[in-house]
Amino acid sequence: MANVQSLDPSASPLDYYGWELRRQREAHGLRQGQLGEIIFCTGSLIGQIETTKKVPTRDFSERLDAALGTDGVFSRLVGLVLRSQLPTWFQQYADMEARATYISTYQAQLVYGLLQTEEYARAVLTTGMPDDLDGLLAARMERQRVLERKQPPLAWAILDEAVLHRPIGGRQVMRNQLARLLEFTGHRWMRVQVLPFAAGQHSSLDGPFNLLRFDNDPDIIYTEDLISGHMTANTETIREAARRYAHLQAAALSVEDSAALIARVMEERYGNRPGLEEHGVA
Repeated sequence: MANVQSLDPSASPLDYYGWELRRQREAHGLRQGQLGEIIFCTGSLIGQIETTKKVPTRDFSERLDAALGTDGVFSRLVGLVLRSQLPTWFQQYADMEARATYISTYQAQLVYGLLQTEEYARAVLTTGMPDDLDGLLAARMERQRVLERKQPPLAWAILDEAVLHRPIGGRQVMRNQLARLLEFTGHRWMRVQVLPFAAGQHSSLDGPFNLLRFDNDPDIIYTEDLISGHMTANTETIREAARRYAHLQAAALSVEDSAALIARVMEERYGNRPGLEEHGVA
């Protein structure tokens, strides 16, 4: 195992976190096991985080601050750490997403990342066979904190009806995910609409996209291909995306009718029916 003292705290947020954790622990005269007992984890986990073998969570960081009296140092640092765990090509978008004052997204395959439950997100991320699934998952959950701000962005999500029927993670995972979407019915800052199968051909058959707007910066359009993401502030592209999104909103069910459809699919497709396997879908 690498010696944490050989870490360069300027190498990355994760390296700095591990270095600072070791420094603070030793300043308090605590062994790894002793600190673990105080914050209800194993000494082994403390060691793994100190040597960057494990990525810290926000809960872990908050318990550290409380135990060591570090005035929120680790709670502030963990946001940078988790952001650094995102794929390099996605980090710039995540930064922009966190600063946006308006987010509108159309998703044809999956629930938008900011709306995913942890279990649904884990199932989605597993398909990419990542080296550090837990780190990626923690980073995705961290992104959702943008919706918990005192004044979060105004956000609008249009989901293709196929998203509701695609059984990601199994019956119970999907039931919980659809229940999560229903929590946004009547939400002050977030609106969810469903584009029904009955809409037929529509203005974005060539794929999903996100539109970000800011108080003092140009609008951004974000799309993804097989291996990376792409952002542009090109005015013609922005205008075309806005036109398409307006057509999608017009073709989608109302927020209330969308909630009714989500609830119906949740019960009919993912309800608790005896004799069906957890991963089977009738």
